[in-house]
Amino acid sequence: MTDELSFLRQQARTQRFTLGTPREFRVAPDGSRLLFLRSESGTDRRNSLWELDLTRGGETKVVDAAELLPGEEELPPEERARRERMRESAGGVVGYAVDDEFRLAAFSLSGKLYTVDLGSREVTELVDTSVVDPRPNPTGTHIAYVRDRKLRVIDLATREDTVVAGEDGEDIAWGLAEFIAAEELGRARGYWWSPDGQTLLVERTDRADVPRWTISDPAHPEAGANTVAYPAAGTTNVDVSLAFFGLDGTRVDVERGDWEYLVAVHWSAGGPPLLAVQPRDQRELAFYAVDPADGSTKLLHTETDPHWVEIVPGVPAWTTDGRLVHVSAADGSYRLVVDGEPVTEPGLQVRSVLHVGAEVLFSASESDPTQIHVYRTGPDGVTRLSDADGVHVGAGTAEITVLSSWSLRRSGPEVTVLRNGRPLAEVRSYPVDPGLEPDPEWLTVGERGLRAALLLPTGYRPGDGKLPVLLDPYGGPHAQRVLQSRNAFLTSQWLADQGFAVLVADGRGTPGRGPAWEKEIVRELAEVTLTDQVDALHAVAADHPELDLSRVAIRGWSYGGYLSALAVLRRPDVFHAAVAGAPVTDWSLYDTHYTERYLGVPDEEPESYERNSLIASAPELRRALLIVHGLADDNVFVAHALRLSSALLAAGRPHVFLPLVGATHMTPQAEEVAENLMKVQVDWIKRELEAAAR
Repeated sequence: MTDELSFLRQQARTQRFTLGTPREFRVAPDGSRLLFLRSESGTDRRNSLWELDLTRGGETKVVDAAELLPGEEELPPEERARRERMRESAGGVVGYAVDDEFRLAAFSLSGKLYTVDLGSREVTELVDTSVVDPRPNPTGTHIAYVRDRKLRVIDLATREDTVVAGEDGEDIAWGLAEFIAAEELGRARGYWWSPDGQTLLVERTDRADVPRWTISDPAHPEAGANTVAYPAAGTTNVDVSLAFFGLDGTRVDVERGDWEYLVAVHWSAGGPPLLAVQPRDQRELAFYAVDPADGSTKLLHTETDPHWVEIVPGVPAWTTDGRLVHVSAADGSYRLVVDGEPVTEPGLQVRSVLHVGAEVLFSASESDPTQIHVYRTGPDGVTRLSDADGVHVGAGTAEITVLSSWSLRRSGPEVTVLRNGRPLAEVRSYPVDPGLEPDPEWLTVGERGLRAALLLPTGYRPGDGKLPVLLDPYGGPHAQRVLQSRNAFLTSQWLADQGFAVLVADGRGTPGRGPAWEKEIVRELAEVTLTDQVDALHAVAADHPELDLSRVAIRGWSYGGYLSALAVLRRPDVFHAAVAGAPVTDWSLYDTHYTERYLGVPDEEPESYERNSLIASAPELRRALLIVHGLADDNVFVAHALRLSSALLAAGRPHVFLPLVGATHMTPQAEEVAENLMKVQVDWIKRELEAAAR
């Protein structure tokens, strides 16, 4: 096996070199302990629960996942779907919840419900099948969980297991986040405990009127088809409502306002339950306080925008002394607002709120969108807690903060615990060394100041000859590729080492540069995002004569796949070959919240959908196109690729279609498939670029 193949095999085996890194941090209220998840090594997919003593030091394994489950996991369908939405590909303990006093933790493993006494380390199995999202109440006396689409509660004193919220019928679910919430709103939960642990606020979903789409496995015709409720653009969403359920058997329904999307829920001792909701057109985000006694709601604040109001994770929330925290788009920035007053200065782009207590812990970018830092509020204003260049992920609280710092200096994160901004401890991390050291040249190019990175083959020197160019973008909204983290460029550097000049560029619509930048893509996804890739390519090539513009290819997955196919369809004068992985080809087939945010409702704005469709451009194909799609994809269904392939065939346009058996929207996890899929792409691109240059 060559070194290159070894890298690809390792990349798949280590889940892109993330295994062995700690995550899911919880800080004890007295600041004495830190809980987290981590696997045993950089190749172990099974996470266990660990504790770090912040007073005396030392890590202890609290729950050994391999000991509890030596074999393979068997997950209930709802848990598999939840993990797909969260892009969770690891195993073992992938999530857990604790009571307020850190006496008890609850988790599921292979569909079984367990608790662990955090003092004695005693692990108890409570339920042996089909458990989803178990959570103890704040007082640690009861455990709530979902099974068979019903919310149940176990009294730990009596072991009585009761259905608290549930109805017969496969279309109704209690306590589960619906597809749109999990995929587009960043909300994976469907129920919330009251601060006193006596009441639950529970989401009810009814998918009866949502279109049914079918996923089958053509490689196994004997297997049954999987039918899912999928709210495609312009169709009916899941109906979402809420109700309070007391442990004493009481029920109070929450007043249902004129809203379509339940964006976020917050319930803490700082105030009454908070709801964030949006109408269908997303031009408003409203925050309501809910009275648990009668279910009535009171409007607290509304954000509006002529295009859409961006959702910022972690808000709304109450501080411990009852001040409302949210994020508002103002002065060209996403600003943190506490009790009606902005506390961050214009120019600081708040990306997420990580914790709200007496103070607020949040992440943001300053003038450089390629870096993300962690900040806290305090009596003296806003303080930045991360000091080194890079991408910093924060957790914990403003007082006890966990920084997972990704940088260009090393692979994997450095994980540091801070107490009031000062280093207190480190959490060990065991990622595999990828054996590659990406060397991106950081660029700001063109009249719009596009952020880009150029990677050349390791050891390349001026005068070594011209290089074919490979663009490697995502390029769409809500995601960045150009970030100051070594791990972000491992695949791009490997591709460069196959003999390419690899260019990665973030255009308009990507986060970190403010509301106006993000909203330049309204109704013009295709035109704006493709124009920025072309402009970046030409600007970089003007200063780098080693780039051979007679041999230019582009590859990408998901939105990057859409952008890649778009490139050869709309700009054959620039691009000579494209690999389109899991591309959205017909936006009317994609989900409501994402698609309608940018393109409107299909029946009202059909020209917007036509203008941004790959299907409509199929007769224009003049360049080489390789389409790759997973047959089990329940996010971007394989219908997208099939419809594009059919339109190309009808127009007499040759192309290649590679179906991936059993693959979902996540790239294939099997080592051999992942390795060979990349080899196929590289070999195909090289052949097509050589043919184009003749």
